[in-house]
Amino acid sequence: MTQRPLLMGMVGGGTGAFIGAVHRVAATLDGQARFVAGSLSSTPDKAVASGLELGLARDRAYPTWQAMLSAELQRPPGERVDFVSIVTPNHAHFEPAHAFVQAGFHVVLDKPMVLDSAQAATLADAVAKAGVVFGVTYNYTGYPLVKEAARLVRTGALGQVRKVIVEYHQGWLATPLEASGQKQAAWRTDPKLSGAGALGDIGSHAENLLTTITGLSIESLCAEATTFVAGRRVDDDAAVLLRLSGGARGVLSCSQVCVGSENDLRIRVHGTLGSLAWRQENPNELRLVTHDAAPRIITRAGPEAAHTAHA
Repeated sequence: MTQRPLLMGMVGGGTGAFIGAVHRVAATLDGQARFVAGSLSSTPDKAVASGLELGLARDRAYPTWQAMLSAELQRPPGERVDFVSIVTPNHAHFEPAHAFVQAGFHVVLDKPMVLDSAQAATLADAVAKAGVVFGVTYNYTGYPLVKEAARLVRTGALGQVRKVIVEYHQGWLATPLEASGQKQAAWRTDPKLSGAGALGDIGSHAENLLTTITGLSIESLCAEATTFVAGRRVDDDAAVLLRLSGGARGVLSCSQVCVGSENDLRIRVHGTLGSLAWRQENPNELRLVTHDAAPRIITRAGPEAAHTAHA
């Protein structure tokens, strides 16, 4: 059988959306997927118009995700979408994700996955019963040198991990931007739409980076979540002390009120034999320090990086 590109559908992410175009480009960049169907807005007319503007066939630019699900199920295998990317605001994740999973479609979902643990458990159960692939877009762990950092930890280059410090700082919400009507700020600071503040929005990325690189799990924590901007209804800053598996300790700091910070995600891992440091704003360099050698800068295509970093 000749291998064909996977057929991709999308819910949300139409004209004027924040992240939809990023996901479409990322999914189709290597030619292994084609964007063929979508319901790209919660407003039906806009959903159809966005689909047509992006080159979808008229019968696959759907007014609602429910119409998309129904119509795609009528198509024979090989013509219907293989997977659906859901890029809506947080409150609109669960219902379409659950419905597409139950219908047997693979799903790629933005983070945070859903609004509460009950929704998460329901969705996990549906995925297990359907036997589909379900992915959450923690995109930062796809960087080549994040993979290299994880390899170094797993192969013992740092010895036993003792301390992990992970930070994710932004400054875009240092003022009450949501009061101006800015769309992203408005829904991200509305607890009914976002489900959480800085901890859910960017702290989830920091936690995922920590666990991906170290392979350790969080066993207990002590946290302080703070709202600095008056009138804001969600946390905009948080500090978390972590007890990790294997006896390691960690610190997680996330904030969206750090003036001058843009998208500053970084991690430091300290072990008995050495330490490493990586920063998202300089993603093609990884700093490694060990007892027996001078500090080294590993680059994405450099000779010291394993094949996992040559991407």
